[in-house]
Amino acid sequence: MSAALDAAAINAAAERIGGVVVATPLQISERLSAATGAQVYLKREDLQSVRSYKIRGAYNVMSMLTDAERAAGVVAASAGNHAQGVAYAARTMKINSRIYVPTSTPKQKRDRIRWHGGEFVELISVGDTYDAAAAAAQADVLETGATWIHAFDDTRTAAGQGTISKEIVEQLGQLPDLVIVPVGGGGAIAGMTTYLRSLSDQVRIVGVEPTGAVSLSAALVDGGPVTLSGIDPFVDGAAVKRIGGLGHQVMSQAGATVAAHPDLPPSATVHRGHEKLPAGSVHITHVDEGAICSAMLELYQNEGIIAEPAGALAVTALEDLPIEPGWTVVCLLSGGNNDVSRYGEVIERSLVHRGLKHYFLVDFPQEPGALRGFLNEVLGPDDDITLFEYVKRNNRETGAALVGVELGAPGGLSPLLDRMNSSRLICERLEPGSPAYRYLT
Repeated sequence: MSAALDAAAINAAAERIGGVVVATPLQISERLSAATGAQVYLKREDLQSVRSYKIRGAYNVMSMLTDAERAAGVVAASAGNHAQGVAYAARTMKINSRIYVPTSTPKQKRDRIRWHGGEFVELISVGDTYDAAAAAAQADVLETGATWIHAFDDTRTAAGQGTISKEIVEQLGQLPDLVIVPVGGGGAIAGMTTYLRSLSDQVRIVGVEPTGAVSLSAALVDGGPVTLSGIDPFVDGAAVKRIGGLGHQVMSQAGATVAAHPDLPPSATVHRGHEKLPAGSVHITHVDEGAICSAMLELYQNEGIIAEPAGALAVTALEDLPIEPGWTVVCLLSGGNNDVSRYGEVIERSLVHRGLKHYFLVDFPQEPGALRGFLNEVLGPDDDITLFEYVKRNNRETGAALVGVELGAPGGLSPLLDRMNSSRLICERLEPGSPAYRYLT
């Protein structure tokens, strides 16, 4: 089904989903406001019944299905949050559904999908990315004639997500100066941009992708959606290899510019450096996965907010954007479906990003006191060993150990390296991103 994506469609979606979707709080963040000099608000979509905004689009689409389409059942693909919206709607409307998710989808999300859908959902894990799950779901649709509920590349889905902008304006009582939106498949930013542009051409809009999955940026540089050769699946809610055609179309028509990225070719649309954000500008940027982890931990420790990686994208971007004092800024906190078992990796990535965690291969002499010498002569007073894996080899004079070191401060790395070079030990630093680093950690 094809329908226009405009303010009228978004207003109609708001009426359609109003009895189901929560009007989530728009909360001022004193911490982020003080850090930027702006008035920074968090749009708390993590407080939806399914802990993300995805219920808006899913419920809007499914409430518009014909009787025949409902009878055929529905099929969806999702990294987890859209699936929960579909599952919730399926149980509410008593529509049988089959939902495909990547095998990398956290257990917490898979459990919540089953809980929301009950007897009306069949959950199928396939492939290691959203795109692989989507391909399996589309094959299902072709074989069974079920109704396809797209996570983002459908004007009805985008209209549902666009209701977030409508709520923001109503809650503020005015137009914001800047709205920051996480980007995965592009449905949310398409709907939200459409609504904001229907009211004014002066609102600034920034879309934020994880550095390891810049599908919208690549599409804007290339002139159309392209399939990325590989992505980092850590930010599962935004790890999409190919942006939706709708998201690209809306952003392209809005004149979006793109932040420089090492994997993007030179283009007139690419910004290099920290240009200002003029009134009415639309800009797509990206943030490192480690920085996202740091933002997640800060949200938890300071505001008590449990954000999933994609949910923290907008907040993470605040640090690098040229925000002017006095602006009214809204960050979409898009979801809170984070599996507690992932916090070990979250902390690890944050420490590496902040320059506090480092790994080394150290050749120790096969003699008593070698480790004590390392502790006394090489480690600084505030440094700590967090990992030590060592196998003694009796037929060799030295034995290699993998050593993880957490520094007391980022500036401690250079003195540590100097002490290593001055010692009689052979120490090799494993650089983040190198094959050895990925293998050993």
